[in-house]
Amino acid sequence: MSDQDLWRLSATETVAATRAGDITVEASISAAIDRMHAVNPTLNAVVEDLSDEAMERAHALDKARANGAPTGPLHGVAVTIKVNVDQKGHATTNGVPALKDMIAPDDAPLVANLQNAGAVVIGRTNTPEFSFRADTDNPLYGRTHNPWGPHVSPGGSSGGAGAGVMAGIGALGHGNDIGGSLRFPAAANGAVTVKPGLGRVPAWNPSQKAERGMLAQSMSVQGLLTRRAADLHLAMPSMIAPDARDPFHVPLPWRGADAATPIKVGFTKETYEFDLHPEVSLALDTARDALTDAGYNVVEIDPPLLREAAMDGYRALMGEVSELMGPDLRAAGSATLNAIFDEYYDQFPPFTGTELLHAMARRSHYARVWSLFLEEYPLVLTPFLPQPFFAPDRDAQGAAGVREVLGSALWSYSMNYLGLPAGSVPSRLAELPQGTQPINVQIVGQRWREDLVVDACIAIEDRVGAMCDPLWDRMG
Repeated sequence: MSDQDLWRLSATETVAATRAGDITVEASISAAIDRMHAVNPTLNAVVEDLSDEAMERAHALDKARANGAPTGPLHGVAVTIKVNVDQKGHATTNGVPALKDMIAPDDAPLVANLQNAGAVVIGRTNTPEFSFRADTDNPLYGRTHNPWGPHVSPGGSSGGAGAGVMAGIGALGHGNDIGGSLRFPAAANGAVTVKPGLGRVPAWNPSQKAERGMLAQSMSVQGLLTRRAADLHLAMPSMIAPDARDPFHVPLPWRGADAATPIKVGFTKETYEFDLHPEVSLALDTARDALTDAGYNVVEIDPPLLREAAMDGYRALMGEVSELMGPDLRAAGSATLNAIFDEYYDQFPPFTGTELLHAMARRSHYARVWSLFLEEYPLVLTPFLPQPFFAPDRDAQGAAGVREVLGSALWSYSMNYLGLPAGSVPSRLAELPQGTQPINVQIVGQRWREDLVVDACIAIEDRVGAMCDPLWDRMG
């Protein structure tokens, strides 16, 4: 492989090569930057180019290694950071023009953890306004495009991270997820992710002026998008390193105790009142067969209280958002965003007053039911969306658009409300009338067992292959 093609390496391959001295960090990062400059003008995934400081850091890492300094577990890996998380000296804009000059005084815990592990930040990625859409467009930076083509949205809110990592802009893309913002872009672009459970990754923005609402604190998590599933095993142990600025972080190791084998996997195609598309059904069949062949015991199940948990969770979140963020959304959000929120409020009538308090209390009931359920089925294979991923701006097309984008995503935001880990992995490349696009499935796991979720993602990827390979063939 030539130096120009080093961007194709996975994070795992990059670390093996840089730590062994087969390639320099400068060569690795230079290749990633060249790739970013080649494809980002079309994609608009990275909205702040950090090439200069990335090359300075790469040089420093090479010099330190040459002087005998130990190398970190992510030595020389190119990574991007989403613009809604603090990186010292850079604006935490959250896609909002009014925040374009809000410069972070320090790094958020995850940024510090990644850099302490030897990763190199090459750019900051796009998000919709306030990170509150499943598509990625905003008045400050414009639209991010999906590398598979204009027929499919890049997802959101971590759409820049998903499009960038799959196009070859760094092997790791940071994102976060309060209702699906890691898993939507994974599904849109054919990336792999695991939404961690509550308390797994330390989180805090030093630039914030007030604490977030209790539901935002309990539903929002930080994570990574990758193009190969094994890179999650490499990188997530660094992401979960403790940071005292998050007082509710749970300092557990990445790998839990060995699970009894064969691991029992619950399997469902339940999409409730929404039609299951044949291509999504085939993707689920492929994932089921891959897990069965890998030695898992896959059993059809009836998921308990899923729809109830989903609707309670999102209506409660909308109640909190309306009360705590409503004035800012109205004042600083675009007309498009406010129209979308009007539809959100129509389809997910916000809980208020004692209703909101009761909904927050019921969260424990749903979580307990699922905790007991997951004692028997440590993993559950589910749809993510009932249909192939939607077109750009679908959520801005009235009630029907919001229903397709968010209303049907019951399997997404329910997992945030329950605080459970949930992975997203592609299991089919569909040839649809509108164009070619990947289809992802979801794997839900027991609390604190993100490692088991990633193992299952690897088993599916071993059968199907990584979606970056056919994508790069198309992109050239």
